Amino acid sequence: MSTQQEEKIRILYVDDEENNLQAFKATFRRDYKIFLAISAKEGTEILEKEEIDIIITDQRMPEKTGVEFLESIIPFYPQPIRVLLTGYTDVQAVIDAINKGQVYHYLTKPWEEDYLRTVIKNAFEVYSLRRENQRLTNALLKANEQLEFLLRQNLLS
Repeated sequence: MSTQQEEKIRILYVDDEENNLQAFKATFRRDYKIFLAISAKEGTEILEKEEIDIIITDQRMPEKTGVEFLESIIPFYPQPIRVLLTGYTDVQAVIDAINKGQVYHYLTKPWEEDYLRTVIKNAFEVYSLRRENQRLTNALLKANEQLEFLLRQNLLS
């Protein structure tokens, strides 16, 4: 069972409304490994301890907006795919989300379960492809170094 738990997509959901956090967990806990944070600060603390695949955050929160939170973590945690969730239609928030927070997708509240599942599935596919691309790039660089070493040896002998 623990192997199955490790294979689940790891999602951090950040929202300042406890009801939204609990509704999200109740809806998705069977399919994903869910981490909940009631503030940007708590979200950052979770990122320090856990490997997260997807971050979903509310835009309007007291200390930091969702975009500010996402922008602040990019230098330290660039790998997770970021999704912004908001109950308000704010064009500037959308622009900031894309430009500053490098947001993969922008959703409005209340979220529709099937659509959010599709967004999570697609976001994880992007996350997996990026991870595989990085792995292949590293393997290629290593192979290139080995070939250069062999070439230098042949030139010297």
